[in-house]
Amino acid sequence: MKLVYSRDEMTRLCIEALESRGVTVDDIANIAYEQQSKYTPDIKMETCRDSVLKLLSLRDIFHTVLLGVELDKMAEKKMFEGPIQDIIEQDLGLFGIDEVLGLDIARIYGIIGATNFGDIDVNKRGIVSKLNKEGKKKGVCHTFLDDIVGAIAAAASTRVAQVMNEELAQELPYERISLFD
Repeated sequence: MKLVYSRDEMTRLCIEALESRGVTVDDIANIAYEQQSKYTPDIKMETCRDSVLKLLSLRDIFHTVLLGVELDKMAEKKMFEGPIQDIIEQDLGLFGIDEVLGLDIARIYGIIGATNFGDIDVNKRGIVSKLNKEGKKKGVCHTFLDDIVGAIAAAASTRVAQVMNEELAQELPYERISLFD
């Protein structure tokens, strides 16, 4: 039994889990691109894709992706008992555990990620919209996956902004700055 995985293994396993549910890295990168291009029109899709891959290599993201995919599959197989089966299977609007997992991912690069996640969650862009619609069909559950995917896109968008700001800061001329002058 293996419990600890390398970054490469975690990335590969996350990609496999997402693809098994119809989600690609490019699907997530497209949302991150759309989200960030409003503020930074010269970003490249490859930068967004790299940010998604970076996120998928992180242990907390790995655990959340695998857990969310398994919870949705369990709900499809009716493996929960009592009211929680119907709540997860029907993606009850007042059930917020899926958003809690999403917020945990979205805030990995700062509070702006939470704002981005809220926007993506409400406006259901790209693959998030598709997952949400498919999840309403009988026998299909994407209660956790749509929020996890939206959150990864939100965090990737936030990471892109931070990377681009760092690049800009490196280009600007340096002058000694003190808080006490």
